Amino acid sequence: MEVDYSNIKVIGFDADDTLWVNETYFRQAEEEFASLLDGYETKNKIDQELFKMEIKNLHLYGYGIKGFTLSMVESAMDLSNNKIPQKVINQILDIGKRMITQPVELLDGIEEVLETLQSKYRLIVLTKGDLLDQERKVERSGLEKYFHHVEVLSDKKEKNYQNLLEHLEIDVSEFLMIGNSLKSDVLPLVNIGAKAVHVPFHTTWEHETVKAGEDNGDYLKLNSIKDILNYL
Repeated sequence: MEVDYSNIKVIGFDADDTLWVNETYFRQAEEEFASLLDGYETKNKIDQELFKMEIKNLHLYGYGIKGFTLSMVESAMDLSNNKIPQKVINQILDIGKRMITQPVELLDGIEEVLETLQSKYRLIVLTKGDLLDQERKVERSGLEKYFHHVEVLSDKKEKNYQNLLEHLEIDVSEFLMIGNSLKSDVLPLVNIGAKAVHVPFHTTWEHETVKAGEDNGDYLKLNSIKDILNYL
């Protein structure tokens, strides 16, 4: 695909599963949660009910580990008809705490890409989730030095991006977004007239998947973040 990025001045990077590993830990947590509840329901049913609870609670808790942990607790109570032992509730809370304190594992090639691009472009992080958790991960990652700005959004819809770009005085035609989620990092940007690059991660949360036919748009898809250096 031939793309022209000659007018790009600012590049936005998603954080989770673009800069570092994230979704893998949620899948591991789900496995552990299902094991704790296996006396009440099948794994498939537990997975389904947890996902429903997460979506139901999004408007209350937003995205991130804290909301996920609260949804696990609430699901455990529902699936057990409120008979879940306190010991298991404590174990669920421990899952969440371990996720929050998980070491930051950078994805392959990220630092090389940032180091190369920082001298030519203004780099920013645009992520969503819990503010404290995301700020903590940025700091622990050691990548903060490459970015002019870090923004934690409540959501990543077209309006969120439009408001932020306007606030940061970034011309939409001069902005490029790089991320692993078509739904959150690519299609909203394409729809408002910006450029976007999709770098898939091997695991995607069900809520972030895009149905066939909905992924239309003018964007570049790469197998590795390092490949972006062939275009910029």
